[in-house]
Amino acid sequence: MSRIEELMNRLCPEGVPLKMLGDVGEFIRGNGLQKSDLAGEGTPAIHYGQIHTHYSTWTRRTVSHTDPTLAEKLRRAKPGDLIIATTSEDDASVAKATAWIGESEVVVSGDAYIYRHSLDPRYVAYFFRSEQFQNQKLRYITGTKVRRISGDSLAKIRIPVAPVEVQREIVRVLDLFTTLEAELEAELEAELEARRTQYAFYRNQVLTSPEIGDVRWATLGAVCTKVTSGGTPASGRTEYYGGDIPWLRTQEVDYNDIISTGMSITDEGLRSSAAKWIPAHCVIVAMYGATAAKVAVNAIPLTTNQACCNLQVDPEQADYRFVFHWIANEYERLKAMGEGSQSNLNAQKVKNYPIPVLSLDAQRKIVAMLDRFDALVNDLSVGLPAELNARRKQYEHYRDRLLTFKELSA
Repeated sequence: MSRIEELMNRLCPEGVPLKMLGDVGEFIRGNGLQKSDLAGEGTPAIHYGQIHTHYSTWTRRTVSHTDPTLAEKLRRAKPGDLIIATTSEDDASVAKATAWIGESEVVVSGDAYIYRHSLDPRYVAYFFRSEQFQNQKLRYITGTKVRRISGDSLAKIRIPVAPVEVQREIVRVLDLFTTLEAELEAELEAELEARRTQYAFYRNQVLTSPEIGDVRWATLGAVCTKVTSGGTPASGRTEYYGGDIPWLRTQEVDYNDIISTGMSITDEGLRSSAAKWIPAHCVIVAMYGATAAKVAVNAIPLTTNQACCNLQVDPEQADYRFVFHWIANEYERLKAMGEGSQSNLNAQKVKNYPIPVLSLDAQRKIVAMLDRFDALVNDLSVGLPAELNARRKQYEHYRDRLLTFKELSA
């Protein structure tokens, strides 16, 4: 019998009560702290965006600070509070949280909530990552392009309130499991990164080899039957979103095959924007933002936002997978043509970018080689990516089992 089972049999043999988060704590909205206010020293500070990028389940120290004079005017989390990012561009990341277990108070930005409660802080943080929490929060998420959840809605979510001894033992086990999992993942990630570096070198050699045969040079626009960009429905019109039309955003473009999209629009949304349907097997180049110059292929017909350049490749001139691999190989050079802090591109620059045009047979041979290698380093169903994915699923399953209890009858 495990320590958790022994504690459960002794302390709560009839089950565990489920209580609303609002009944065991309060939600306090952060305020005022902007990204521009963050500094390397001063009062510890957490901006909501950093919860998405820098913090895991819990933390003892911050990556940023802010001016103490400003901090005096702002709301702060106390040791033991949960800090929750209430906005995101996708539902999975809405209400991502980290437990603050540092020794001092920490300033918290707007678009974040402080959850002050009577439970073990790490227990609550692990619960916020569980399937139970994720399933409950979905009914409360609002917004279109930016998804959000309110403190009033979070307060309605039910959490199993196990005895504190059980909470602490679950935290001890999950902390240990998380550490072991992180070590194993780090080893796999390092090996996978080495494989990806090897693949990038191999792809470059294959695509630039002087032995590839007869070749003529053209532009990307010249090997396409059509080059388009999409559009975005009017902001704030909720009736334009959540329909049956898949709508792709640039953050989803990452050297991948698009089999579904994170957002969809209605017929009215499509008519209100410049977005147009594009057929399957287009090569899609992100033009703005963090993914600028990255590339994807859509496996399904879909629409895109205006920051996507959609290349409908002429099958009599080029294999669309060859075009995809060529642009992926040219990422650094194409990105260098961008402008501004995020190296933003435009459709004309993409259309004018050069590409070698081999015979279709030669292109298909190259595609066959690169697709096989690409699968080994990127496909979640095979090779190292599959092993990484399986370990994450295993951890999530184990965590969810530990956080699932028989409910105490009223």
